[in-house]
Amino acid sequence: MGTKAVLFDLFETLITEYADGRRISGRRYDYPGLLGLSQEAFKLEWRSRVERRMRGELASFPDVIRDICRSRGLDADEQSVQTLYQARIQEKRIPFEAVRPDILEMLENLRTHGWKLGLISNCSEEEVRGWEDSPLAGYFDNVIFSYEVQCCKPDPAIYELACRRLQILPEDCVFVGDGGSGELDGAHQAGMKVIHAVWFNPYVESRYAQLSAPMQLAAALPVR
Repeated sequence: MGTKAVLFDLFETLITEYADGRRISGRRYDYPGLLGLSQEAFKLEWRSRVERRMRGELASFPDVIRDICRSRGLDADEQSVQTLYQARIQEKRIPFEAVRPDILEMLENLRTHGWKLGLISNCSEEEVRGWEDSPLAGYFDNVIFSYEVQCCKPDPAIYELACRRLQILPEDCVFVGDGGSGELDGAHQAGMKVIHAVWFNPYVESRYAQLSAPMQLAAALPVR
C-alpha cells in the first residue's frame, strides 16, 4: 500500500534554537548564580537529569531546580525558582515564534497531498509551552511529547505509540529528524524509513539519506 505518514522530530528539525552557532533566546538570568552554584556544578546536575526530565519523572522545571538544590544541600529559594521558571518558559517560546516559511510550506505541501503527519519530541513541559500558539500545531494529526507518555526516543515504544495513534504500521511511515538522541537509529529499528534533516545543522554525517532543504522532502518520499 506504500507509505502513508511522515513523523517529524521537533527541535532542530521544524524549529531551531540557534543562529550562527549561538542560542537565539539568550539567557535573562544567571541560573547557577541565583541558586548559589558554580556554572560547572549546575551543568553537571542539569545534564544528569536529562532523561528523567524528558520522561516526566521530574514533572516540571521547578521540580528539577528543587531536586538539584537538594542534591547539593541547598535550600531552594521559591521566589528564585519561580523567576527562573518563567524566564525559561519565555526563552523556550522564542523558536516557536520564528518558524521558517519553508518549513510551513513543506508541511502544507504534504497535507495537500494527503499525508498523515505526526510529531515525536523528546522534551519537558516548559520547553513546548509555545507549541499550541505556533503555526506548526494545526498541521499535525497527532503529537507525542515524551514527558506526557513517560517514554523517549530512541525507545521503540514511542515510535510504536505514534503508529497506533495514526492507525498505521511502522513500515508505512517515514521518520524525519536531525538525529539527536539516537532518534534515526530508533526509527529504523522500529521498522520505519528514515530521512536525516540537515537544513539546520549541515555539518553532520550519518548512514541515512540527508536533505539540506525542507522542500526537498516531498521528492525524497517513497511512492505511495
